[in-house]
Amino acid sequence: MLYLRQDFQSAWKGEDPFEKVEQLEGEVFRQLEARKTLQFAQDGKSYFVKIHRGVGWKEIIDNLIRLRKPVLGAENEYLAIKKLESLGIDTMTAVAYGKKGSNPAKQKSFIVTEDLIDTISLEDLCETWPDNPPPFRLKKNLIEKVADVSRLLHNNGVNHRDYYICHFLLKIPNGIEKIDPENFHVHLIDLHRSQIRETTPKRWIKKDIAGIYFSALDIGLTQRDILRFIKIYTGLPLKQALSDFNWLWEGLQKKADKLYTRQQRKAGM
Repeated sequence: MLYLRQDFQSAWKGEDPFEKVEQLEGEVFRQLEARKTLQFAQDGKSYFVKIHRGVGWKEIIDNLIRLRKPVLGAENEYLAIKKLESLGIDTMTAVAYGKKGSNPAKQKSFIVTEDLIDTISLEDLCETWPDNPPPFRLKKNLIEKVADVSRLLHNNGVNHRDYYICHFLLKIPNGIEKIDPENFHVHLIDLHRSQIRETTPKRWIKKDIAGIYFSALDIGLTQRDILRFIKIYTGLPLKQALSDFNWLWEGLQKKADKLYTRQQRKAGM
């Protein structure tokens, strides 16, 4: 399978796209034997390419043993981008995608996306909130936006699997000080592990919600903030939301605390 946006069709005319991506030069963000992430420039614009060279049978078998669908390459991210676009969720823009090979362990693929310039992750934006609280409207609307995106994902068969506030990028074309709390765009990124089904299983909903909650533990959220998220996420009156979705909220704090402890241990804190 191959997709090239018109400008990439012109720029790469007469070249093998799979060879072309291997020849691209720029800043390497990740370099593994089977995967590479590179930022490069073309026609004065910035892009990211993710190159997958086959995960190998060991990783495939390890995932299957754990009852997880293995991520074989760039197809996962490409399909997730298209799904989010259909749901009206701001995300990355795919400009080129390719996949070849029938052997799942040796499948080669790539995806090129536009660089989301003039953005800041919600993790970086919110890190000063405990000491410098943001304007009420901005905080309220950002919480509601993340809750709304979460609801859209899970109600339409999508789970992210790396669902943290660092993967939400807020557009700031005029700088942080000039964010319009009533009119902003937040893009959800890092979709390579996302899963798409008819219905999202409860276990994966729990994982996503625990992840987003854990990643926001240090930004100064109040009980009212959390209840606001719950109300928007469920689309129900608060009392009914707490009752009908008790399966989701029960044990959530424990899951988030476990993730937090694991993170602190990795950081050597």
